[in-house]
Amino acid sequence: MHTSVTIIGAGLGGLTLARVLHVHGIPATVYEAEPGPMARMQGGMLDIHDYNGQLAVEAADLVDEFRGLILDGRQAMRIVDDQGELVFEKADDGTGGRPEVQRGELRQVLLDSLPDGTVRWGHKVTGARALGGGRHEVTFADGTTVGTGLLVGADGAWSRIRPLLSDAKPEYQGESCVETYLFDADTRHPATAKMVGGGTLAANGPTADLGITAHRERGDTVHGYIQFTRPLDWFDTIDFDDPAAAATRVAAEFEGWAPELVALIADSDTAPVLRPFYALPVGHRWDRLPGATLVGDAAHLSVPNGEGANLAMLDGAELGKALAAHPGDAEAALAAYERDLFHRNANPIEEEFLIESLFGDDVPQQVLDVFGRRD
Repeated sequence: MHTSVTIIGAGLGGLTLARVLHVHGIPATVYEAEPGPMARMQGGMLDIHDYNGQLAVEAADLVDEFRGLILDGRQAMRIVDDQGELVFEKADDGTGGRPEVQRGELRQVLLDSLPDGTVRWGHKVTGARALGGGRHEVTFADGTTVGTGLLVGADGAWSRIRPLLSDAKPEYQGESCVETYLFDADTRHPATAKMVGGGTLAANGPTADLGITAHRERGDTVHGYIQFTRPLDWFDTIDFDDPAAAATRVAAEFEGWAPELVALIADSDTAPVLRPFYALPVGHRWDRLPGATLVGDAAHLSVPNGEGANLAMLDGAELGKALAAHPGDAEAALAAYERDLFHRNANPIEEEFLIESLFGDDVPQQVLDVFGRRD
């Protein structure tokens, strides 16, 4: 007999776990702080990789649904310098192993695959405590509690479940990005849309502390990520509560860059949003705690490198499969899952592999230079 699983967090990792458990007939309940699935924008494009994220999709038995989300052409890549001069270009020929989908649409597919009532919205966790015997109690902001014999923290960077298992805390990594959007880009921002192309654009300047990445999303939307290597207190000088002033201040850092690139900041159709990058220690692990574990950013938060969502989904799938493989012995399942998780945490995917998976085996030196690997 399987123990009912309590999952905290309805992100991709928690929902993948819930779906794989459902496939194997294991009951689960997901508690999510947001009031509903459309409470906020669910991020931009995700490239789902054949060596991790797609394995999770297969385990969730959602391959056909996933294929229906793929946006053709979005694996194309352009790299330019700060003047907009082309450094490298790679077309999407449909053979790459990193098809692009919208994060929100993938999340909705996972939600739709679960029985009604699986996700309990509006349940913000404030803390959790051990009750003994592998059981735990979770407390919500409204003062209510729930007891569980198997607790999974899938609640991201600032997890309320992680302190049960680990004293580790995320630390700022010296890098941040500012998110922007251009809507109706081909009509209203044609020069920028042309430079971005049909997939991903990366632009780097003469100094390593500034960069711009942009993704072509569904329809005619371009999503910008304006990258800075700066201390957190530098951003305190920018009033992000005043969108126009913030956009002007951020754009000023890119004086002299091509106007088509600066437009990703100055002409944003949304308020600029600051996203500081935090990380847990590489190789983060903890001692086995009966009845509890972590998946996704709660377990291995890192600076964005294209792997985070994929690894969260893989965590969820691997934990679900482990629980299915050990009926009546959740501790054996958690031990097996964590053994493999800790191995992945201690052996992150190498930069060379990531670059080759994007560009192929014969990567031009100019591309390596853009990614900071100057020989």
